[in-house]
Amino acid sequence: MDALFRPFTFKGLQLKNRIVMAPMSRYMAIDGIPGSANAAYYRRRARNDVGLILSEGTAIARPASRNNPGIPFFHGPQALEGWQGIIAAVHAAGGKMGPQLWHTGSFRKLDWDTPEPVESPSGLVSPGIHRGVAMSETDIEATIAAYAAGAADAKRLGFDIVEVHAAHGYLIDQFFWADTNLRTDDWGGRTLAERSRFALEILKAMRAAVGPDFPIIIRLSQWKQQDYGYRLARTPREMELWLGPLADAGADFFHCSQRRFWDAEFPEVDGPDGLNFAGWAKKLTGKKAISVGSVGLSGEFIDSLLKGNTSSAAPIDQLVRRIERDEFDLMAVGRALLSDPEWVTKVQRGAWSDLRGYNPKDRSVLY
Repeated sequence: MDALFRPFTFKGLQLKNRIVMAPMSRYMAIDGIPGSANAAYYRRRARNDVGLILSEGTAIARPASRNNPGIPFFHGPQALEGWQGIIAAVHAAGGKMGPQLWHTGSFRKLDWDTPEPVESPSGLVSPGIHRGVAMSETDIEATIAAYAAGAADAKRLGFDIVEVHAAHGYLIDQFFWADTNLRTDDWGGRTLAERSRFALEILKAMRAAVGPDFPIIIRLSQWKQQDYGYRLARTPREMELWLGPLADAGADFFHCSQRRFWDAEFPEVDGPDGLNFAGWAKKLTGKKAISVGSVGLSGEFIDSLLKGNTSSAAPIDQLVRRIERDEFDLMAVGRALLSDPEWVTKVQRGAWSDLRGYNPKDRSVLY
């Protein structure tokens, strides 16, 4: 396990190990305001040696930027005061943390509608399925400014890093996706690189807001919740043309979401044991990379999400091997760490039989 527990330093960010708590929505911020229960939840993971905690998705200051009433805001005096209490609690427990800034776009998980119309590039939630309104130029500019304001607040409140959610079929990803971005202006385009302008301008604005030395993560995925098999970049060259400009715009880390982190991204290029998504991102851009995808879960992504299923060590050997060869820099752990706040310390000492299995019906894991 030594490779997982090497320290990591970047731009003043000093982590005790290579393990990241992945962002996982809790839907437990009453009226969008995080409080003491939320602070206790994150403090518990920090106390148990998670190297870096990334918060659940937090809504930026835009109408209809969230799709569940329990999603916390990351704007307004009350919400920001709550987040200041959370980062203080995490730091007191010896942890490091960054908020994930989020706009859910037109994607809806539950039977809940925002008071305002949802917004997206072209008023689509998936190919041919209409929901909400297409964003105007003014809407787009205001949204970019809201991301920048969130990044500035993260730095001001004392967070160690900030992440922007640009994956999984939410707003920024809807701009990437040709089937949901049908725009004919400068925010659309025939190629993925052209459709990346919205993300580029967000990163540039965030970088200007926080300066050169505050680290920024962008979370990306090929797959979408609307289409698990979709691929934005089908070749390494397409990926390079997508990620290179994002790196130049201000991204320090690529947080690359896969359903299974051990799957090769382009097996036709480097074989079935080839680089995963994060590995290719690091290779193509020279930036830092975070991998994520079913760590500690014995079942496939969807099966484990719906039914539960964790394994004591199933893909851990592959994780260690990939970290050892510096394929990527950090590894994000989701449901396994959600179900067991002591997962990191148990893995470090090899206490596999003590790991607590993931069960989505077990309400105690929410805390």
